[in-house]
Amino acid sequence: MRKSLLALTAAGTVAAFSATAALADAHNHQEEAMDTSAITSGSYSTDPAHTLVEWRVSHFGFNDYFGLFGDAEGTLELDTENLANSSVDVRIPINSLAVVSEGLRDHMLRPGEDGAEPDFFGPDADDARFVSTAVHQTGATTAHIVGNLTLNGQTNQVMINAELSGMGSNPMSGAETVGFHGTTTINRSDFGIDYALPAVGDEVELDITVAFEKD
Repeated sequence: MRKSLLALTAAGTVAAFSATAALADAHNHQEEAMDTSAITSGSYSTDPAHTLVEWRVSHFGFNDYFGLFGDAEGTLELDTENLANSSVDVRIPINSLAVVSEGLRDHMLRPGEDGAEPDFFGPDADDARFVSTAVHQTGATTAHIVGNLTLNGQTNQVMINAELSGMGSNPMSGAETVGFHGTTTINRSDFGIDYALPAVGDEVELDITVAFEKD
């Protein structure tokens, strides 16, 4: 029985390593196969209806809760010859907040009680804004985008791990389009949002999907 268990464990370990290697190899091949030569330099604007920011935070350490911001508007100045010359400036309306609990949405956007500061954003929250300060290409279709994120009236530097997710002509509008996927993690307390810490987590994972259309 012990030999059988050892054999199964060894087989499972080999399979896990093989699966990991296969996924890495597939990713490398995908990056190699993506022909970016058709992308042109110039000014692009977001497609707000298809640009989303997902946020995820630990709730009491039991499980993650997540929601979305949408309708983001902004610009991409793209230099395909030297990606370091590119820049991004995007605004995300906080009042676009989408969560499955209407009670939670109300809590996150309601004013503070008796003149106090809101627990989260309040009803008149300014748009969040990300303005890049540097773009460092890390691969054929990947880059680190460093910039200033202004949220809840406070500004901090963040770095977005960005990857080209698609490009081509929009089949509906015909617009030349490039799509990106990005991830980063922020501490909400850095932006003055410290309600229910530490029961509700400080670290907030951001998962970004954005489509830019050529002007």
